[in-house]
Amino acid sequence: MKVINLKNNINYLKEYFLLCSMEWGTSKTDEEMEIYVNEKVNSLPNNDKLISVLGLVENELIGFISLFKYDGDERKDLTPWYATMYVKKKYRGKGYSKILNDAILNKAKTLGYDKVYLKSDLINYYEKFGAKYIEKLNNGENLYFIEL
Repeated sequence: MKVINLKNNINYLKEYFLLCSMEWGTSKTDEEMEIYVNEKVNSLPNNDKLISVLGLVENELIGFISLFKYDGDERKDLTPWYATMYVKKKYRGKGYSKILNDAILNKAKTLGYDKVYLKSDLINYYEKFGAKYIEKLNNGENLYFIEL
């Protein structure tokens, strides 16, 4: 099992965009999804939002996590954003989110950041990774930071 940069693997990158859309996007037909994923992959070199996307793999993509320059319309004054933590259902409860968390925090630190920001409506989840509450956003999610 290893953590890899998904930007360097087209198949895992396609799966990343597919799973992100299914988890956080709007409903799409199979044809719409294929078009969406291909557009995302093709526009990646010009994407100024995505700083890093890391995946945990072992013969398949187990999960992923991203680092964004911004995440949403609120608090664009803050950067970078810890985002899209996702572990496939069959792999949940095995500590893989901790591996992904540590990997993205190390990546952010390597890039020269001293903290990351995240937003979530999950209660008492990101605190186990060191997240500290800042405020409630207008969309109802809680805003946190993690010191690196």
